[in-house]
Amino acid sequence: MPITQPVWSIRRICLISMIGAISLLSILSISVITLQFNKSYNANSVSQIKHWADVLAEESLIYVINVERQALLDNFSLPSHIPNLNYVHIYRTGKNDEKPTLFYSYKRNQQRTAISEKSNSINSLQIPKFSEAYLEYMQPIKVEGKIIGYIYLQSSNESITQITDQLLIISFIVLFIVCLIAIFIALKLENYISTPFYTLANTVQTAARQRNFSQQCQTMPYREADILARNINILFARMEKRIAQLDSAEQQSLEHSQELENKINKRTEALKESNQELLSTLEKLHQFQSQLVESEKMASLGDMVAGVAHEVNTPIGLGVTASTLLADRLDDIKAAFENKTLKSSQLKKFLHDGCENIAIIYRNLNRAADLISSFKKVAVDQSSEDIRTFDVKELLREVILTLRPQLHSLPYTIDIDCPDNLSINSKPGPINQILINLIMNSVIHGFEGQDHGRISITVMSLSNQLNILFKDDGIGVDESIKHKVFEPFTTTKRGEGGSGLGMHLVYNLVTQALGGSIVLNSELGEGVSIEINFPIN
Repeated sequence: MPITQPVWSIRRICLISMIGAISLLSILSISVITLQFNKSYNANSVSQIKHWADVLAEESLIYVINVERQALLDNFSLPSHIPNLNYVHIYRTGKNDEKPTLFYSYKRNQQRTAISEKSNSINSLQIPKFSEAYLEYMQPIKVEGKIIGYIYLQSSNESITQITDQLLIISFIVLFIVCLIAIFIALKLENYISTPFYTLANTVQTAARQRNFSQQCQTMPYREADILARNINILFARMEKRIAQLDSAEQQSLEHSQELENKINKRTEALKESNQELLSTLEKLHQFQSQLVESEKMASLGDMVAGVAHEVNTPIGLGVTASTLLADRLDDIKAAFENKTLKSSQLKKFLHDGCENIAIIYRNLNRAADLISSFKKVAVDQSSEDIRTFDVKELLREVILTLRPQLHSLPYTIDIDCPDNLSINSKPGPINQILINLIMNSVIHGFEGQDHGRISITVMSLSNQLNILFKDDGIGVDESIKHKVFEPFTTTKRGEGGSGLGMHLVYNLVTQALGGSIVLNSELGEGVSIEINFPIN
């Protein structure tokens, strides 16, 4: 049963694209603002604590020099007026470089627990040190260049936590409002885009039901839809003209048939019936042969569709899994936010997991896009015989990539020898179809019964000719059918699904579509060599 590809509406595409882009930009903006705010706050905190350390050291200097500890305790009220300051320690050094001793200590309120002395951490704290809840700093007290003591300060970081929480709440509110605006804009945009197409669809349906192609599509509000409307009008005009021509041709055919009927009345009825049957059979035979050739083209394209669809399913499945996991994590964050239990560590983990899932989705969608892009190019080329300029090596790469689903599990290798930047002006569609038929012919017939095989494709430009030499090391072609291998319905697998039109199609494409020549050389058991030449610009 064929796999039905999902068809997305313009509304869904607009909503997903706009909400996704705005959400991503908003999250990035919030992250950058939060980081900048934290960085600025930390720098400001370091500057403030150094400033207050200088002020307190200067205020307490005279007491430390005179060893007036009680006087310092009675008169030193400045620490209580410094905001966010939790603890202050002043240490006094001995005369013989003894370990500094605690000379003065301050804590913001009596309910706070006293902290241990910091005399053992002098070297590590002379640079401001941040922890989760506070900032520590220790600075020497100097007199004429000599250190007579140290002052230790500890300030609280509670305000930054409160400000950060408020900033996150405001950011999520803004993000929600922006998403609502994005949904409104997307719906308006979808309505603006889709309305002309609904109008065109109604016009086409009406014309098809009434078989009236004289009506015209109205002018559309934007260029793309207007171009489509004009082309539909052109199609209607051509259909109307074609119908008129068919009516005229039918009338002429009736008149001509009547004349012929009058001329052959003298012939016997038996001869008349025999001739009619013979002509009808011959016409059907030609039609059947043309249909078989076209069926052979579509069969190879159908095989590629099945293979590419199988390959694309894997990255799309991974992308769906990652997006589902990301949605579950988002529900958890939303629930925690609504319950006011959201933690910074939980949000950090969500952002980290989100980045990983988005990366997984991006990689797999890129992989699927590459496969679809290559298949699209090959499919378009196969259905077109337009002349254009293209890179031969890139065309070969696209053919191999498109056939990879059929070949990746087989023990066969394909070697390509083609100059880089070899651009020609020719028909890529027939070349594409020729290469696909030759490769699949080697896989199906040439390597039958073998557990290994090698195909080599050599391309070179000779004057105004392109030379393609195709070789395989398979079982070769039997002498009895070698001289008629390019004739229609020649096959060694009759009754096993072989139509015998593959090499006939290759011969027609080389000689008629490309105006070139093809030569086959083969010995039984020694593989096959096919040389193709056709003119290029």
